[in-house]
Amino acid sequence: MDNIDLNVLRQITQWVAAGHRVVLGTITRTWGSAPRPPGSAVAVRDDGLVAGSVSGGCIEDDLIDKARGGVLAAGLPQVLRYGIDADAAHRFGLPCGGLIELVLEPVLAHTRLDELLARLNQGERVRRVLTIASGEVALEPATDTDELALTDTQLTTHHGPHWRLLLIGAGQMTQYLAQMANALGYQVLVCDPREEYATGFEVPGATLLRTMPDDTVVAIKPDGHTAIIALTHDPKLDDLALMEALASPAFYIGAIGSRANQAKRRERLKEHFGLSDAQLDRLHGPVGLKNGARTPPEIAVSILAELTAVRYGYRVPEPVPVKAQAAVDAGCAS
Repeated sequence: MDNIDLNVLRQITQWVAAGHRVVLGTITRTWGSAPRPPGSAVAVRDDGLVAGSVSGGCIEDDLIDKARGGVLAAGLPQVLRYGIDADAAHRFGLPCGGLIELVLEPVLAHTRLDELLARLNQGERVRRVLTIASGEVALEPATDTDELALTDTQLTTHHGPHWRLLLIGAGQMTQYLAQMANALGYQVLVCDPREEYATGFEVPGATLLRTMPDDTVVAIKPDGHTAIIALTHDPKLDDLALMEALASPAFYIGAIGSRANQAKRRERLKEHFGLSDAQLDRLHGPVGLKNGARTPPEIAVSILAELTAVRYGYRVPEPVPVKAQAAVDAGCAS
């Protein structure tokens, strides 16, 4: 569950506390082109107010009509499908005949959203099991297998930090990266043993660690949902972190620095730490998409853009500056 959907849960508890009836919708499956992925959440209040999104508006309009008619926030959970045939796809505005299936559940005491949010606020990952026939909910520790699952009797969802980002260094760049990454749903860890940088560092939602970078990487046990980025410009810190990171299954490993510095770093890591060429080829450096970014927040955007591309299996080619491209085009035309 990303931060957008977490905010939906928080909004639900506020509405319920104010005396409203609310229904929670969770996308369980999509076919064809669908605007939001499985697991995305939407909440509809009894007066038609909406939090979150499952379709960008078309299906929400139908849910609003049902909510105002009093047919949503009463009774038991139900499974709805939109866009099964061409007529329905046209009616609900689903592109390319897409299909969205979602489970709607009235929010009642046994929905246990308050308890779920309390556990999420403590940084836990939680497995939530909804029994369709009764609306009863069980909250369990999350497992390594955390895919959403819908059967004839149960809906199983997983909540809490799923993707992790470890940032080495607590400098100005880290401030922006940590804030933006938190908004993207990452559990953000910041490692910096240097007193002059760590003192006073505080980003809501980020955890500051004062251990040495190599020890930190080993301690967090990076997996295929972990990204590690070195940002200190200090080889004694960055190289230690990268040495352990490049030997791990982390899905993204990056380091800030110029191309010349990256070449020197590769030499050091190969000569002093024995890393192979295949391991070094996993290193993204200079880190981030090459989009002309200059300021710390711009560079943070470029880093997270590249991180997002890698996370979803895309490779973004290095862009050509407009002036350079114009010169190439002019040469081809002559």
